[in-house]
Amino acid sequence: MTIATADVERVFRESGALREGHFILASGRHSPLYLEKFQVLQRPAETERLCSAIAAWARSLEVETVAGPTTGGIILAHEVARQLGVRAIYAERRDGASGREFRRGFALAPGERVLVVDDIMTTGGSVQETIDAVRVAGATVAGASVLVDRSGGAARLEVPLHALWRLDIPSYPAAECPLCAKGVPAMHPGTTSARLGAPR
Repeated sequence: MTIATADVERVFRESGALREGHFILASGRHSPLYLEKFQVLQRPAETERLCSAIAAWARSLEVETVAGPTTGGIILAHEVARQLGVRAIYAERRDGASGREFRRGFALAPGERVLVVDDIMTTGGSVQETIDAVRVAGATVAGASVLVDRSGGAARLEVPLHALWRLDIPSYPAAECPLCAKGVPAMHPGTTSARLGAPR
């Protein structure tokens, strides 16, 4: 099943996932808009529909496993894998180090074909870290798919990439943020208001 870009946008808007304000993203960049994916992922029927579009795209890739980064990627990996009839695993951040790794007994066989999925791609960091974890395990990344690519084309992955919605949302390095210059209070999404420089 495919899904129109307008339908993906409708799901995000009607669920209240598209928020306006001054946000500090996981990448450290600042943005006037934020997509709160869990407002979408809390809705199983909508999540199933979005994942069915990813699964439809991935069927020709002959994947054996679907992998996603924590945390939203867990939900997506599970649902896409269910629809493809394969297993789902997830990659967690390394303790005290950069990158991600598979824990909890997750293992990949040499050459095993893996689809990497994630929710919102801003810089591509979480997706790339999951791709790297798959490759370190000796498996093959068949492709990657995200609900929303908000990278503006800046994310460069060396695998086939599929996005249900491509959205150009401005983001700025902290030192160049116009909202900071205006003194607009910043928030870490998913938390309460936080002053710049305060711990998360």
